[in-house]
Amino acid sequence: MGAASLPDDRDLLDSYSRAVIHAVERAGPAVVKIDADARATGSGFLFAPDGLIVTNSHVVTRARAMTAALPDGSTGRADLVGEDPDTDLAVLRVNIGGTLPWARFGDSSALKPGQVVVAIGNPYGFQHSVTSGVVSALGRSMRTRSGRLMEDIVQTDAALNPGNSGGPLVTTNGSVVGVNTAVILPAQGLSLAIASNTVQFVVSALLREGRVRRSYIGVTGQSVPLPRRLARVHQLAASSGVLAAAVEKGSPAEKAGLRAGDMILSLGDRRVGGVDDLLRILTADRIGSSMPMTVLRGTGRRQLIVVPAERRSTGNR
Repeated sequence: MGAASLPDDRDLLDSYSRAVIHAVERAGPAVVKIDADARATGSGFLFAPDGLIVTNSHVVTRARAMTAALPDGSTGRADLVGEDPDTDLAVLRVNIGGTLPWARFGDSSALKPGQVVVAIGNPYGFQHSVTSGVVSALGRSMRTRSGRLMEDIVQTDAALNPGNSGGPLVTTNGSVVGVNTAVILPAQGLSLAIASNTVQFVVSALLREGRVRRSYIGVTGQSVPLPRRLARVHQLAASSGVLAAAVEKGSPAEKAGLRAGDMILSLGDRRVGGVDDLLRILTADRIGSSMPMTVLRGTGRRQLIVVPAERRSTGNR
């Protein structure tokens, strides 16, 4: 019995190895080592052929001089395009001639717990190190160094160490589904990454303005599935929403009548299927504008009116 199963086991291991190798071959050439003022070493990855790099804000913040090194040995000065401490993300541009390798973003909302993922980075300066694991959980929360609570964080068991910060988390087809940002110590196998859908939203804003301006309503929430029974009762096409875990006192959400335990289904004229949707809606042009907000409270559907305010730099959301 055991001997008969060995070929199958080897086939499975070979398939796993081939999947990881394929992911590294696709995304690995775009991963860079970042040195900031010779005081910090981190990781990043090229996401465009003209030298644009994504990394963590905490890797490069307040740095006066930065360099980025590619796996092929190419090195160039890196300049800050913009950073957003609230999501611990930054965009750099490296000055290296020619068309550079670049990694493509994937859809983080399509991730499933148990899915194989690969982390590539430079832990402790060991350039281009590869670890693999699975998606342990989705929709986690973490507080950034600015004090803002970030939602929709991807948890994995792919080993990370200091220096991995800013490197990509990729699927077996080489698509970037997260930016590795933190490990929980002293826990083992508990690593966190910023979801790629959040990354793409922030990167677009940084490329436009060099910063991210936001409005806020004052709710801490998490993406949750919508119970099918309630979807049928209220004839809703949505399959998920944002559960309000807490509502900030004196916030626009509290003034609108939102309560902890409500599930937000839409804001303005847009469906809210998850926290990323809220982040996309609450942009600078929403500040001071009245917006209808559809929520489920218990089994009932309610319509509220909320007026988003400009988010202060102290981390309110």
